[in-house]
Amino acid sequence: MSWLRALRETARSGLAVERRRLAPVVAARGALGLALVVGFSLAVFGPAVAASSAFGAFQAAIATFQRSWRPRPTLALASGASLAVSTFLGYLTGTHTVLFLALLILWTFLSGLAWAAGPTAGIIASSNVAIMLVTVTLPTSVATAAGHAVMIFAGGVVQAALVVLLPVRPWGAQRDALADALAAEADYARRLRHDPVAPFDPVPLMTARSAAAVTPRQARRRPAELHGPRRLAERIRPVLASLADPAVGAPAEGPQRDRVRELLAAAAEVLDAAARAIRHGAPVRLPPAAVAALRTPDTGTILSERSHRAALRLAALLGDVVETAEPRTETGDGPADPSAPRARPTLPRLLPLLVARMRAEARPGSAVLRHALRVSAVTAAGYLLGLVLPFGHGYWAPMTSVMVMRPDFSQTYSRSVARFGGTLVGVGLASAVVQTAHPGTYLSAGLAVLCAFGMYLLMRMGYAVSQVCVAAYVVFLLGMEGSGVTQTVRERVLLTLLGGLLAMLSYAVYPAWETPRLRGRLADWLTATGRYAAAVAARYADPAGPGSPDVREALLSARAARVAWQDALARATHEPVRHRGLPHAAAEGAGHAIAEFGRAAMLLEAHLPEHGAPPLPAAAGLAEALGEATERGAKAVRERKAPAWDDLCATVTAWETEVTDPLLRKAARLLLAALDDLSAALTDA
Repeated sequence: MSWLRALRETARSGLAVERRRLAPVVAARGALGLALVVGFSLAVFGPAVAASSAFGAFQAAIATFQRSWRPRPTLALASGASLAVSTFLGYLTGTHTVLFLALLILWTFLSGLAWAAGPTAGIIASSNVAIMLVTVTLPTSVATAAGHAVMIFAGGVVQAALVVLLPVRPWGAQRDALADALAAEADYARRLRHDPVAPFDPVPLMTARSAAAVTPRQARRRPAELHGPRRLAERIRPVLASLADPAVGAPAEGPQRDRVRELLAAAAEVLDAAARAIRHGAPVRLPPAAVAALRTPDTGTILSERSHRAALRLAALLGDVVETAEPRTETGDGPADPSAPRARPTLPRLLPLLVARMRAEARPGSAVLRHALRVSAVTAAGYLLGLVLPFGHGYWAPMTSVMVMRPDFSQTYSRSVARFGGTLVGVGLASAVVQTAHPGTYLSAGLAVLCAFGMYLLMRMGYAVSQVCVAAYVVFLLGMEGSGVTQTVRERVLLTLLGGLLAMLSYAVYPAWETPRLRGRLADWLTATGRYAAAVAARYADPAGPGSPDVREALLSARAARVAWQDALARATHEPVRHRGLPHAAAEGAGHAIAEFGRAAMLLEAHLPEHGAPPLPAAAGLAEALGEATERGAKAVRERKAPAWDDLCATVTAWETEVTDPLLRKAARLLLAALDDLSAALTDA
């Protein structure tokens, strides 16, 4: 993609307005917390302290909107505490330009590395640096600065208390994640009726798994219906695939296929009913026609033996889903489900893990490290330029840079455009109000709270929309204290434009392109999927039942590698660089081939022998051959060669002479055919 086209695409993305479901009650709760903090601070301490405490409450409320599975009060407290520390340290060095610049570079570098822990930590850390640039200009002494820091933390405490006292749909994010996973399974079942080899996106299941991890405190309070359906949904997926695939199940046409379509439609309706019940915490209402279809007694006379077993297993799993999705009252301190919940570390225990992740990214070639270096250099340059330029309040430039910069190209450029456009509108409107109406302290505070409410309400609709409200909020808040009133719209907009241009220029000078890494991501996915296929095959040589932990871990690793490949491919699509040996058509074909390879392994997983079943010695050789072949194939992919599968082909040929089960023979051929397709896709790449 050329630079011109990349700039056009990122600009369009940044200025796009999305239609999203709004959450006015949650937005009102955040605005209420802000209003309480500002009102109390104004009445007791005055406008300067009110401005600091308002930033703390404002940022704490934003933290509660982040896509995180941690309790909202914890996020608010963490945001308020970290911002208070940042602001106080910033003021201690604020009168010494060199010391403050050194602190700014260090703090910004650490905020860049915080992206190693995920977007929530990265956003909170970046916001702390941005707000610190504003709040350090408000205090007048060390004691006053300490008081400002305390009030900033108090703003976080107020927001956390409101989340506890005024709960809005508790466990709603976890309910939505689990319901989305079940709904994705239902959609998959419907698509299999018309396309027996339809692909399945594992992201909803991965999101639900992430949402299922809880702290010990959360585990004692989690609703019972959120415990078990996720694992059942993951076990249903291979059963649906094996029931629909004509290679190992019912023929493509005829009475068996008609019955399979009927069963898939019924499964979709049952899964949708369970998803609705979990999303709203209501009883499960099953469609009578779907229940009747699953219980049809003549299914065994129509379907073949293996398809009939899959149908029976599907009905049993759906029954378990319905049972676990019913709202129940827990007794005692532990969860109703006997299985132990996935553990999520508490914040004190998370700090060593965060430090370890940040240290792991401090290596050459790390995109996160490059981001940390870029953002710290750009912020320092913006701060120095703000001091030199005759505009006053030069923090608008570095504040813009640190807020728009992200580890990848497309987000940095789209947010830069959105920030400039939103600031242009927001600052223009707010400054016009200030210059014409001359609102007093309390009216400015009220307008700031109103802008904050608009930001909370519209932040999911697009970055440009939210920035209109944020820019106006800053103008009214500083106008309440009397700071920055003399700065014109032109000066604020020019400083914002400067910050955005510095951010965009830094990525062009010191990029972290994803395009050259595509082959490595593809090789990682092939390796992980090969280990999954090998783990499944090994279980036929040593039967351990459907719930084999090694198969489960291999599957999760393969899913993570697949999502990493998809994310990398999506980012590379908008980068203004050449394909570096993996053109778009080859990437698409190779991705499809590895997905088919994983689906063939999943068909084998759907029929894993029960614990204690007679072993199949030949499966051990197939498992070893799969692991070795995919390792060599991944090496060839990295070296820009088309992988060869001669040894695996010989193993599959021997497998077909030793194994009599038609399913196992067909599945082995599907595995080899998928790898051949991979080689064909990469031959001319």
